[in-house]
Amino acid sequence: MEQKRKIRYIIVFLLLGGCVVLLCVLNICIGSVSITVFDILASIQGKTVENARILWDIRMPRMLAALILGGALGLAGYLLQTFFHNPIAGPFVLGISSGAKMTVSVVMVFLMGQAISVSSGMMIVAAFVGAMISMGFVLLVSRKVDSMAMLVVAGVMIGYICSAITELVVTFADDAQIVNLHNWSRGSFSGTTWDNVTVMAVTVVVTSSAVFLLSKPLSAYQLGESYAKNLGVNVRGLRTAMVLLSSILSACIVAFAGPISFVGIAVPHLAKQFLSSTKPILMIPACFLGGSVFCLFCDLLARTVMAPTELSISTVTAIFGAPIVLWIMIRRNKERTAE
Repeated sequence: MEQKRKIRYIIVFLLLGGCVVLLCVLNICIGSVSITVFDILASIQGKTVENARILWDIRMPRMLAALILGGALGLAGYLLQTFFHNPIAGPFVLGISSGAKMTVSVVMVFLMGQAISVSSGMMIVAAFVGAMISMGFVLLVSRKVDSMAMLVVAGVMIGYICSAITELVVTFADDAQIVNLHNWSRGSFSGTTWDNVTVMAVTVVVTSSAVFLLSKPLSAYQLGESYAKNLGVNVRGLRTAMVLLSSILSACIVAFAGPISFVGIAVPHLAKQFLSSTKPILMIPACFLGGSVFCLFCDLLARTVMAPTELSISTVTAIFGAPIVLWIMIRRNKERTAE
């Protein structure tokens, strides 16, 4: 039995890794201008190839953004679902993405209005502050209500409030800022630069490594706080770490790609189904890879389905993610009825 499980885990990770590689290549090759695999290999070797600028300055950074931020989305969703013991918790549903979006829009409008350039680091800090504000409200509500449904409703209301403030801020922006804010707020990996990729890669790799190091205490936490305390886990410290790490991941995503819906909810459940396991040491890398696959696939569709018009990434992720959320809710309702 144990051998079968190990084989299953190996197959799942090989499939996820293979899908990541395949989708990375497809995202680079497919577009209004075709780029072949031979062009990519030749360019890597330093040879001069046609459309090298499109390859290195547009498609490669965008592909890496979808890869890195998609993984961050999957991981943030997993942390929030574990923290709240809620299967439909996620950065978008709980209003955390909306909070980050609100503070980023305030910083963009105010500083750009003063002719001050906004750096990548400043965007992440602003998004982190907004994410923590929203998370604080969600935590306050979670202490007052026991119902998971009420927690989700509270998150949605927080999201609406933050979105209303964002719309209010946008009214004070000039025309050029409104266009930029609108494109960003719809969710997109376009316009990513190598400087952006460097900042997001460092942020996400460091944060994800910290999450992976929490695998053992998270495994105990899943079995209950009392059980975790008996094993010597500092539950308060663990919960604080989960809040901070999920907020950093959410902030990084919103700062560079805007709010992206449903990925954080859907990916952890798909990973759990494929692995038939809830062990954090397996779920953490599976959620990261699954999030990358999900976003790479959706970004490819967003660019190509309605070409030359580009869809927002949230539109495509909602099409695939929303049915998964509905399936989760129906399945949980059946389980409760059976009990």
